[in-house]
Amino acid sequence: MGWALTPLIAIVVVVLDQWSKSLIRLNLPVGATYAPVSALERWFSFTHTTNTGAAFGLFQGQGGIFVMIALMVIIAVLYYSHQLPADSWAIRVCLGLQIGGAAGNLIDRLRLGEVTDFALFTLPLGDKIYAWPAFNVADSAIVVGVLGMGYLLIVRPEGQKAAG
Repeated sequence: MGWALTPLIAIVVVVLDQWSKSLIRLNLPVGATYAPVSALERWFSFTHTTNTGAAFGLFQGQGGIFVMIALMVIIAVLYYSHQLPADSWAIRVCLGLQIGGAAGNLIDRLRLGEVTDFALFTLPLGDKIYAWPAFNVADSAIVVGVLGMGYLLIVRPEGQKAAG
């Protein structure tokens, strides 16, 4: 597939991200929680939250900056992907995940002025509950893409051609 693999993966991520966020927005009011598996409710739920900032709720209200950053990242990653050898499929998949995630959250920022988050993991320890900040499909794609890229470029640099 060569160069087209990166945008294809990105499109799949954007479609899944926007579909999942629309389901949350249509069926769960902001602040409401739904546990799809009642036995796991203590550890995982869908909780509709919004975020006008960056990861972990940092820099709230700075959406304009993140729109510009997302656009620059998407353009740079597409350019980089186009420069890769045709057999670098694993790197292209990682880049597609990153672009798709950035584009999914960018669409939210442009359409809604905020990003819809909903996946919430918690860890109940004694009388305290520790929660990881809510996230979405786009956030997950970015993390998986960055970790995969790190593995391919740092942990296995000698295997880049074979793996990627």
